Amino acid sequence: MKHAGLLLMLALLSAFITMNSAMSAPADNWSTSGGDAGKSHHSHLTQLNAANVDRLGVAWVANLGTNRVLEATPIVVDGVLYTSGVAGRAYAFDAASGRRLWEFDPPVDMQVNRAACCDMANRGVAVANGRVFVSALDGWLYALNARTGKVLWKADAVTDRHRGYTSTGAPEVAGDVVVIGNGGAEYDTRGYVSAYGVKDGLLKWRFWIVPRDPKLGPQDHPDLEPAVATWDPDSRWDIGGGGTPWDAINYDPETGLVLVGTGNGGPYHTSKRSPKGGAQLYLGSLIALDPRTGRLKWYVQQTPGDMWDFTSTQPMILTHLDVDGVNRPVILHAPKNGFLYVIDRRDGTLLRANPIVRTNWASSVDLKTGKPALDPEASDYGTSPKIIFPATPGARNWHPASYDAATGLYVAPVLDMGNLMFTTPGQKPRVAKALNNDAALIFSPDLEAALPTLPPPMQAAIKALPAFEEVKRLPYSSELRAIDPLTGKTRWASPLAGWQDRGGVLSTDGGLVFEGSVDGTLRIHDLHSGRLLRSINIGTSILAAPMTYRVKGEQYVAVMAGWGGGGFPFVPSYAAAYRYGNANRLLVFKLDGGPVKIPPELPPLEVAPEPPAQAAGVTNDTIAKGRGLFFSSCILCHSNQHRSITPDLRRMPLGIHAAFNDIVMRGALLPNGMPRWDDVLSQSDADAIHAYLIDLQSITRRDELAKQKAGVALDAPSLAILSNY
Repeated sequence: MKHAGLLLMLALLSAFITMNSAMSAPADNWSTSGGDAGKSHHSHLTQLNAANVDRLGVAWVANLGTNRVLEATPIVVDGVLYTSGVAGRAYAFDAASGRRLWEFDPPVDMQVNRAACCDMANRGVAVANGRVFVSALDGWLYALNARTGKVLWKADAVTDRHRGYTSTGAPEVAGDVVVIGNGGAEYDTRGYVSAYGVKDGLLKWRFWIVPRDPKLGPQDHPDLEPAVATWDPDSRWDIGGGGTPWDAINYDPETGLVLVGTGNGGPYHTSKRSPKGGAQLYLGSLIALDPRTGRLKWYVQQTPGDMWDFTSTQPMILTHLDVDGVNRPVILHAPKNGFLYVIDRRDGTLLRANPIVRTNWASSVDLKTGKPALDPEASDYGTSPKIIFPATPGARNWHPASYDAATGLYVAPVLDMGNLMFTTPGQKPRVAKALNNDAALIFSPDLEAALPTLPPPMQAAIKALPAFEEVKRLPYSSELRAIDPLTGKTRWASPLAGWQDRGGVLSTDGGLVFEGSVDGTLRIHDLHSGRLLRSINIGTSILAAPMTYRVKGEQYVAVMAGWGGGGFPFVPSYAAAYRYGNANRLLVFKLDGGPVKIPPELPPLEVAPEPPAQAAGVTNDTIAKGRGLFFSSCILCHSNQHRSITPDLRRMPLGIHAAFNDIVMRGALLPNGMPRWDDVLSQSDADAIHAYLIDLQSITRRDELAKQKAGVALDAPSLAILSNY
């Protein structure tokens, strides 16, 4: 019996070591998008450190031939680097030399851009069993041969192609299945995650995030039956409800669970989604699913009845923490809503929920019930405008954080800012692949200066809000922070270039923190103190998280570079994309590498060209109608800002004006990503939009000629982002 007991102890010890190894930080390989099974974005490599980081130079660069957004963190397995790019393109490189081994360009239906709220992003691939898994923007999931890039199978992960579904997240392999979610909650979608067989691509299960109309009979799966009671029976089931899980899917090898973060409700304000309110499960939640069956094991709803776009799709980190004297397997999760959660991943027990920014939608979270203490007076904008903290871009967003177990530091870019929200009149009906949101948002550090764009009575109401004085006191704070996850307290902080500047993070046992900046620098900090050790100018905006790996004893650091994502047409004036353009690149560094080749600066802006004359019969009413249609249908992509990465329609040449109807109504530029609109706009609608743009171009040209004459720069930065949903 003693031998049996010893064997049992050894078996348990072996299991414990195996589980901790699964969560431990990577060394030579970087086998998941977060490096390890826990996606800590932390590496045990130590070759690079504070003493030699000044010797870091370029090992190799891959120019990807695209100019939209790069958000993926590469994966390295046995000397091969795999990554994804615009719209779900996939690449494989020799990780030491940069030799391109293969490239996969999926045949994407670019009409899907009608429902791509936040650019043609893709956040990475999964690699397992000699296969590379990637999801294209239009929702097709591909399994590729890891050696050749050849398609082994593909699966259609979109249930209804008449609705606004997209796919931008990285797939997640969970044993015998690969799991993928979707985006589109701002449109007309009902979110879900799907699991497909790793070997054959066959659908194994699907978990719907929100219920369907109960009048249609039983729900799609039993776990939705209790959720029905949390919705108004007269909810806008036709719109779908939202909840799309567009990122944050983790397989936990310790518990055997698939952990999924779910998205916001749609439309934004609950009165136009579930009129009588309710928690509206499973919006704004973390849910734990059995990967074999798709059945729900537990859930934690972080933002009940969400009406602020406070998604819970931000990246999770799985680790172990001593909490109140007990070592627990935990999730570290900071969603958009401003709180940093520590959750036991075995059963969903809420252990901590500390605010890391100003939050006026809720003052605290009850650890026993998991419910936030809501403050409707401060945050319900249904009948009057409100300034909401945190802002819709979130205290945290998709940009990955890192966690170093040795120091206990959670390192992440954090945005402390509010934004103005108010509902727009009427109840928008569902229109396929058209925005269904009913909220107008103004993001601006200088909200007072932005108010003149609003009617005087609304300006007065906003100035009377207590939060208005708070905005004046501290318009915003955008920082890279090292945080104690158990207290939410900041150990150190380093300011970022602006409120739109927050790149993903890598930390290492070499005592370093790497983070890219929108201003085009790769910044390297001391992990313990936050002291900036080095800043490498690469001339390309960085949003994605860097990663590190080792080949034949040499340590490398790689990062994807390219501006875009949420608010992608609005390029801040401090961004490298504003100065140098947005040619997408993958850059890899090593000790004693070469210098970075900076792209050439963009030429000076020229005065807007003279537009054609207005068509016969165009009136001020026509132009006003066109402006309204433009703001409801077009502005999400066409911000008409200097140096935008989408065309500035104030500067259309005569040839584009002549082809306007072919482009807008018949999809002449569909292969370039410009969808057609003939199913939403009538010809008179298109003519009105064109009339508005001709008028806008005339005004722009007049103003810029005056600036030129006065010797004033043409590219004065815009004051605010107005997104009229």
